[in-house]
Amino acid sequence: MAEAVQINLSNQFLIAMPGMADDNFSGSVIYLCEHSDKGALGLVINKPIDIKLRNLFERVDLTLDREDLVEAPVFFGGPVQTERGFVLHDPIDDDATHYNSTLAVPGGLEMTTSKDVLEALSAGAGPKRVLVTLGYAGWGAGQLEDELSRNGWINVAADPGVIFDTPVEDRYERALALLGISRAMLSQDAGHA
Repeated sequence: MAEAVQINLSNQFLIAMPGMADDNFSGSVIYLCEHSDKGALGLVINKPIDIKLRNLFERVDLTLDREDLVEAPVFFGGPVQTERGFVLHDPIDDDATHYNSTLAVPGGLEMTTSKDVLEALSAGAGPKRVLVTLGYAGWGAGQLEDELSRNGWINVAADPGVIFDTPVEDRYERALALLGISRAMLSQDAGHA
């Protein structure tokens, strides 16, 4: 019997199909930070919550003086560990700068879960482009592959411009456009030949 081939969807967008029944993920675009045979971890990039970065920094006793970030929204990253912050950011080019608890996505962005990245931002340094979430989306071994096979998601190589340069309300359509399709072209039904 042939062994199953493991796909790696790290540095890809998962785009929820119209039939997605889970309210946590309906209409979502997720940036996949990690995907292996053990499971997957991603951050929803298009569901802002009613907290601005300025407020989040105040909650952790930091000030945020970067005008480009003060009014930026915090996002619902997914239903797992919603009390914990996750910072999705450009890779750090400076060899002298390292943050604790950073996951470098091969060929993609970095995701940091430690307070030191917030401290750097508070000091006017840190990564230029950031998206901050509370919580993340997680899948156990084989769970994401099963959801993909049941037409729950479609995937496409991630484009950081969708995350950092696209208005929140346009991110779903922009992610679909990477595949050359629009929301109107999607069907709720899975096709099987």
